[in-house]
Amino acid sequence: MIDKLIILFVLTLVPIFELRWSIPIGLFSKEINVPFIGMIPGFGLNPFTVFIVCVLANILLGMVAYFFFDKIIHLFRRIKLIDDFYDTFSKKTHKKVHPLVEKYGLIGMALFIAIPLPGSGSWTGALAGNLLDFGYKRFFIANAIGVIISGTIVTLLSLGIFFFL
Repeated sequence: MIDKLIILFVLTLVPIFELRWSIPIGLFSKEINVPFIGMIPGFGLNPFTVFIVCVLANILLGMVAYFFFDKIIHLFRRIKLIDDFYDTFSKKTHKKVHPLVEKYGLIGMALFIAIPLPGSGSWTGALAGNLLDFGYKRFFIANAIGVIISGTIVTLLSLGIFFFL
């Protein structure tokens, strides 16, 4: 079981996928077709264990990503292809997140991170937090709140609970 939890932890760190895919993989016992990867066998693990591992990994990811965008990305931006991608992605991210943060502050950032759809989450939230000079402490709080909400939504959807409401 430890090997499966490590796989879930690592999967949660992957941009685009984060816990949107790691939670269902941890919960389902049948194969899941994951975009760009293909069929992955589900692990059929305890929902509470999957939730805790994936949420903690995603919270940690947010802090590492924020540090990366704050202190390290400038080294990679010397490469034109990376610089062009970063500029384009930064502008789109700023445009999406700035109104939420301007209106709702920390809660706006948390809500952006909480949306379990591609283009949101800890990676993009960390970039946005860095672009908006959110600061480590405020970003950590917003990220933790957003990841817990997102993890709850994905877990409940994966378990089918919303279908009974």
